[in-house]
Amino acid sequence: MLMSVSLTEDAVRARTKTVTRRVGWWKNKAGRRLLREGDRLTLCRKVMGRRQGEPLVRIVDVEVMAIRREPLMAITPLEVAREGFPDMTVPEFVEFFCSTHKGCTPATPVTRIEWRYLDGGEA
Repeated sequence: MLMSVSLTEDAVRARTKTVTRRVGWWKNKAGRRLLREGDRLTLCRKVMGRRQGEPLVRIVDVEVMAIRREPLMAITPLEVAREGFPDMTVPEFVEFFCSTHKGCTPATPVTRIEWRYLDGGEA
């Protein structure tokens, strides 16, 4: 499965990003869980919305280690750093996330996905 990391590509390339939060990514249209522990993802620069002829840039493969739902505002300072934003505070991250995800509020349930890099390049 492909996942875009366009906002955090540098942190993925540096292998410092080990967690992501998504508004979706919990269940598919049939109501089944979309991801499970052990699933593999290919992290890409951009997946959806590429222009005609724009290549799919694959960065790295990862294995899902944990997945759960929680309110966005439950994020901790350690988790903000694991998201690839070590210099942001929790309120700054929540504001940033809400500004880049239409309709999201601090109370919105998000899917927290934790992974490990499969190329042995963890920081």
